[in-house]
Amino acid sequence: MALYAYKAMNDAGRVVFGRIDAINPIDLEMRLKRMGLDFINGNPVSQGSALFAAKVPRRELINFCFHLEQLVRAGVPIVEGMTDLRDSMTHPQFRETIASMIESIEGGDTLSQAMGDYPRVFDGVFQSLIRAGEDTGNLPDVLKSLLEGLKWQDELAAHTKKLIMYPAFLGTVVLGVTFFMMIYLVPKMAGFIKNMGQQLPLQTKVLIATSEFFVNYWYVVIGLPIFVAVAIAAAVHTNPRARYRWDGIKLRIPLIGDILRKIILSRFAGLFAMMYGSGITVLESIRATETAVGNLVIKEGLERVGGMIGDGQSITEAFRNVGLFPPLVIRMLRVGENTGSLDTALLNVSYFYNRDVKESIERVQAMIEPMMTMVVGIILGWIMLAVLGPIYDVITKLKT
Repeated sequence: MALYAYKAMNDAGRVVFGRIDAINPIDLEMRLKRMGLDFINGNPVSQGSALFAAKVPRRELINFCFHLEQLVRAGVPIVEGMTDLRDSMTHPQFRETIASMIESIEGGDTLSQAMGDYPRVFDGVFQSLIRAGEDTGNLPDVLKSLLEGLKWQDELAAHTKKLIMYPAFLGTVVLGVTFFMMIYLVPKMAGFIKNMGQQLPLQTKVLIATSEFFVNYWYVVIGLPIFVAVAIAAAVHTNPRARYRWDGIKLRIPLIGDILRKIILSRFAGLFAMMYGSGITVLESIRATETAVGNLVIKEGLERVGGMIGDGQSITEAFRNVGLFPPLVIRMLRVGENTGSLDTALLNVSYFYNRDVKESIERVQAMIEPMMTMVVGIILGWIMLAVLGPIYDVITKLKT
């Protein structure tokens, strides 16, 4: 089956472009017709490219889970429910993905097998949960759990973005103010100070030298940080060892690193609880969530946890020996393991971390603003001292 780039016309007479898997042009025309589109032309662009399907926004997956859960719970067959979803879908790539999945299901695949052709849309955790729901006949509840999990992940992503964007914005403002003063303001003052013929103090010489460096080598000041950032990003994406070190550095950043660790562990606990509650074994749940945490250091810790559990250790002992969770969380895990309600204990862990993340972000944001103000104040104070010092000396000599 190949991926075709097609041009078609919808019921409103509007020309639409997109991509969809098909066996041949005739099959392509039939698939588009079932999607309510009139085929105009199409050409194959690659082979077996369902694996490279565009990633779908989380909000679209939330809507998909909500509507499919409602339809399945009402007794609507999967194919009919998926067809209704396809017809109401506004995201073009996701619409094409759903259309291809319908074809696979009609060909004899299960829902989880059809999702397996699109790993960039439905990750391993998503597929495992759907498969567990199909095996246990509890698909509506699994879809509801996925819906709640996706909403929670969306909220965590918002917290993470909020944590990163606010300091980045304030840092950019501080750098912009510093650059303006060094490029424009200080050179004007430096000319006046030099013309006084006064012996300049050390802080004034340092300020003038710094300003001259900014003026003469502004491209280095601007380009070097960009080059370093691009080099680090390239190394992180191409070298697993560099990625591991970078993930470790992120967890050790003062203030922010602790919050990132809590966000990652909250994501893990929520996914683990959802999978374990759906009937998936502990080891399978841990293996499925290893890649979902998004941090190689935490992933390595989870791999060691899985190895210890496989060797016969209890869940509580394994997590305590690895040192991923604090003592309070370990006690919660022990209670859950002893009472047979591990999924409830893990949900409590997720709730504990999620609440702590919100409070920590608010505290960090409350600290960042005065810290940035203090940095600007120090820079301004340095400039004022370096500029006004020689002027004050001249005025003092004139009075004497």
